Amino acid sequence: MKNTKMIILPILISFFTFLLVGTLAQAKTRYISISTGGTGGVYYPYGGGLAEIFTRYVKGVKAVAEVTGASVENVKLAHRGETVIAEAMNDVVYQGYNGIGKFKGKPQKILAMFQMYPHHYHVVTLKGKGIKTIYDLKGHKVSVGAPGSGTEFKTNLVLQEALGIPYSSFKVFRLSFTENANALKDGTIDVGIWDVAAPTSSVMDLSMTRDIYIIPFSKADIAKICKKFPFYSPFEMPAGTYKGQDKPVPNPSVWNTVACTASLDEELVYKLVKSVFEHTDYLKMIHPFAKYTTPQNAVKHSVIPLHPGAIKYYKEMGLTIPNRLLQKK
Repeated sequence: MKNTKMIILPILISFFTFLLVGTLAQAKTRYISISTGGTGGVYYPYGGGLAEIFTRYVKGVKAVAEVTGASVENVKLAHRGETVIAEAMNDVVYQGYNGIGKFKGKPQKILAMFQMYPHHYHVVTLKGKGIKTIYDLKGHKVSVGAPGSGTEFKTNLVLQEALGIPYSSFKVFRLSFTENANALKDGTIDVGIWDVAAPTSSVMDLSMTRDIYIIPFSKADIAKICKKFPFYSPFEMPAGTYKGQDKPVPNPSVWNTVACTASLDEELVYKLVKSVFEHTDYLKMIHPFAKYTTPQNAVKHSVIPLHPGAIKYYKEMGLTIPNRLLQKK
């Protein structure tokens, strides 16, 4: 009996030691969720790339990209701490942080980490519909973007508030990027709107089976939009971005932020930001627009204060942080 106890005791000690070590290891693992967008846009694969970089190169971190309704929802999720990191368009980020517009009276507790890339504003129809300018939307069936998305948010600002084209002047649909493409194919809608990096897969797929026409904005209209909303800027989609698009398409652009919950640990954010800029080649493999993900653009194009962890990294890179990007005390 004594010998049996001598055999069993070391086994039990080893077993409980194994459980304890496993529990401690699990406790040290930080799980990070990244709120992105629909699978038909760029946010989701870009967020998947970030998750891979964070998990692979930041010790103790396991990250995952989550499908969401995109910018507006993402800012709210980060504010509530339901996700740690949010991808969002700068118009949404700006109004969310400052508690204005759709977030009136409800400032969101978020800070910027870095800038992703600029978006092209795609207003897409099919050739033969007789829709040539943005003012020709009147009387047609138009998808303004998925509910809670940055596209829907921007469309409201661009059409209704800047250009005076009310939603009441056309039939409103609120569809995702993939749904836009399918609805244009079967005639459910006449116009679909995407605010996304170009080229994007859902528009590319549509252009392979239909003759698309991307509606250009006039210089005067772009100037009017940018004057009213300074977080937008003139941009031009190069000719040949999509099949059949043989001319450049001027449009109002907006940059995109990777933001985080404001209370996130400074050292963790520093490590996350550092890992991204040490592995941007991987992001460029996912989408060519990741070439815009640079420390310089983070400082130049951020529209809300940077997280202290991000500031620590940028200062190490020798960059000067403007006062507008320092958190208010």
